[in-house]
Amino acid sequence: MPDLKELPACPVETTLTLISNRWKVLILRDLMEGTKRFGELKRSVGGISQKVLTSQLRAMEENGLLTRKAYAEVPPRVEYTLTETGRSLKPVLNAMGEWGAAYQKKTAGG
Repeated sequence: MPDLKELPACPVETTLTLISNRWKVLILRDLMEGTKRFGELKRSVGGISQKVLTSQLRAMEENGLLTRKAYAEVPPRVEYTLTETGRSLKPVLNAMGEWGAAYQKKTAGG
């Protein structure tokens, strides 16, 4: 997790620091449905490179939003699951979805 000294004073900025780009938000959206493997996430997020997905997942793990479980199998299997902290972002994502839908409706009809 980030050091508390490193977090911004503003709570909104703190949230943005943790989910600072569209990839993290889309990863959160997809993991809200449950545990997913790397390949499943890559397909469901869409348009993300393997390198970027890996770096986003690592950052989210370091921030305590998800856990990574690697299985000693051939081929290797890795699963990602939201932590309680990650799941607690559900109302934020729901609000973003509702706002986005309303905006789409407003701009499509205007």
